[in-house]
Amino acid sequence: MSARTLVLSALGLCLVGVGFVLTSDQFGRRAVPAQLEAHIPVSFEPPMRDQHRAEFTICSGPVRANCVVDGDTFWFKGTKIRVADIDAPEISEPDCAGEAQAGEMAKTRLLDLLNAGRFRLISSWRDQDSYGRKLRIVAREDISLGEMLVREGLARPWGGPDFGWCNGPASTAGVRQ
Repeated sequence: MSARTLVLSALGLCLVGVGFVLTSDQFGRRAVPAQLEAHIPVSFEPPMRDQHRAEFTICSGPVRANCVVDGDTFWFKGTKIRVADIDAPEISEPDCAGEAQAGEMAKTRLLDLLNAGRFRLISSWRDQDSYGRKLRIVAREDISLGEMLVREGLARPWGGPDFGWCNGPASTAGVRQ
């Protein structure tokens, strides 16, 4: 074999190798050309956004798994959660009868909202508050359940104006004065 034959054979092998690298799926080439990719049906289930669901009750007794404490606090799977984007009227130490009544209304409404379907827990600016409750925004289909309580007059936005729940008669408790 002459030197010229060896060089031509080596050059041929190099060209075959380069061609293989440029056309092989193993070396970064797209398996399907981009213009054909749009025509290939893709079958998959999108991830569920509102993945949580439970049967909630009003909390009573020492065992608390899935229950509502008040208008902005509930237990879910044994974890105490504070709705991060609202402040609801107090039930345990209300300043007046109107606040206690508004607190009961907020608690009942939060129970209804949690039981109405799947929901999502979104981490807030802090993981937990000074009482050890997890701070979460609770949402369904990208709508905050806390915001719904605010619109219904049963809570106020967290960090918003600090109005009292005792400004008017008990029949208007929970509605901004």
